[in-house]
Order: sequence, then C-alpha cells, then structure tokens
Amino acid sequence: MARRETTDVTIRPLSAALGAEILGIDLSRPIDEATFATIHRLFLDHSLILLRDQHFSPEQHIAFSRRFGDLAIHVFDQFLLPGHPEILRVSNKRKNGALIGLADAGKYWHSDLAYMKRPSLGSILYSLEIPPEGGNTLFANMTRAYDTLSHDMKARLEGLTAVNRVAEGRRSSSDGRIRMSKAQLAKTPDVVHPVIRTHPETGRKSLYVSQSHTDRIVGMDEDGGRALIRELVAHATRPDNIYTHLWRPHDVLMWDNRCTMHRVSPYDRRRRRHMHRTTIEGDVPV
Repeated sequence: MARRETTDVTIRPLSAALGAEILGIDLSRPIDEATFATIHRLFLDHSLILLRDQHFSPEQHIAFSRRFGDLAIHVFDQFLLPGHPEILRVSNKRKNGALIGLADAGKYWHSDLAYMKRPSLGSILYSLEIPPEGGNTLFANMTRAYDTLSHDMKARLEGLTAVNRVAEGRRSSSDGRIRMSKAQLAKTPDVVHPVIRTHPETGRKSLYVSQSHTDRIVGMDEDGGRALIRELVAHATRPDNIYTHLWRPHDVLMWDNRCTMHRVSPYDRRRRRHMHRTTIEGDVPV
C-alpha cells in the first residue's frame, strides 16, 4: 500500500525484505532541499529506492548522484561514458565489434567495490534498454541477515576480518568474464574489511561478506574460512531476505552498498541490456 510523505512524495514498499518505490519525483527537474532530505531518509530507511519513468541526461544523473557524495571513477575505464567518466556503462551493446560496457556485471552476489579500501556508499543505475525477459537484479538485505543470525553466530563473528579482492574471474577469465588489465589490477590490491560492519549513518550492524569478493577470513584456515563465507552468503540469500527487481526502461534504482548485496539473473545475451551507473564513494568499513 502506498504511503504519502510530507513533501508531496508517495512511497510504495517493494518487498518485505527491503526497498521502496518513490512516486511523484521527476529527476530531470530541480529537487529542493526538503524533498532531497526525504529521498535521503527513505534511502537509509529502505536500503534501496526505485523511481520509475525517469528521463534525464548524463549531466543530471551525475548531479543527482553527487548530492549523496563524491563519485568514484570505476577501474574498468574502457567502459566509462565518453565525456562523463563518472558513469560506467553496464551494457552488452557493441561498437565496431567491441563491447562498449561491462556486459557481465553482477554474475555473482557482491557489494560494489568491496575490493577497494573505501568501498561504495551506493550505486545509482539507470536503465535504457532492457531484454524482454531475464536480466533481473536480486538484492539481499545484509542488515536483516545479521539480525537473523543466532546469538552464537553473532558472537563467533564479532571482531573477525576478511580479505576482499577482485573476483578471480576478473583476474584469469576462468569463468569467461571480462578480465582486468595488469594496470587495473595494480590499482586494486587486496584489502581487509570487517565481517560485520556498522553503518556510518544508521548505526546498524550488517554482514559484510560476499560470494564474489570475500576471499578468506583472517586467522582461519583456508577451508574453514571459505566454508564460513559460504554459510553466511547462503543465510543472507534466503528467499525471504531477497527483493528481485524486474527492470523496465527508464527505471532509476539506487541501493546502499553498505548494507545490501546483489546479483543479476541470466538472460539471452543476444538481447540488449544497456544501463548507466554512477557509484558514490564511501567510508572505510568499521
């Protein structure tokens, strides 16, 4: 059921797990401070916000994103939008036979830029062309995942840290994914983050592990650490903790990378899937 906010903004919950659709906002028009404050609060409250039927320029996409913080320039620099390096093209379109975007983004569960010292605060993805079926994005609520852990598991995880790194498939193309160059890998050395992180704005605790980027648990043997990572990812991705977004053209979806993770469902790669993404810089996880 939709609920009206105080600034002429109406919201509609997307699922029991996370997410809300915001109605009554046109991102191509100026947004006053009171309305932006409402959007920001809803983002923190729901971890993911959706605005449908948006028609805005790359400049407007960047300007809206910058209201949340500084923007990261993605390490996959060959897929940045010409003239607008703040925008990463997530696309299977080709020009002169070469991909113009990161066509295989999101194959496995992950949080954006978890392999960086300062991972992403949030991402804002704008859909331009969508395949007729598949290519959905699934989101897991990592705060809820932490909250539903047993008392014993919470105690076991307290104080643990994990090595996060660029996914192995990006290093070797072992699974057919687009590889990073040696220069790109040099910009992304392994980093250590807490297994449980505290949200810098809400103060809530979340699991901070993923299928794609969490390589091992510091201080644990390799097999035991990876078994624990698999157990935590399986817990976080239970069906009751997931929102699945069925894309439409001109959707704008923004999610909080500090307390969610996501992946993309399979689709026919002969059908176009073309999107623009900005990535907001975050803090060092604690």
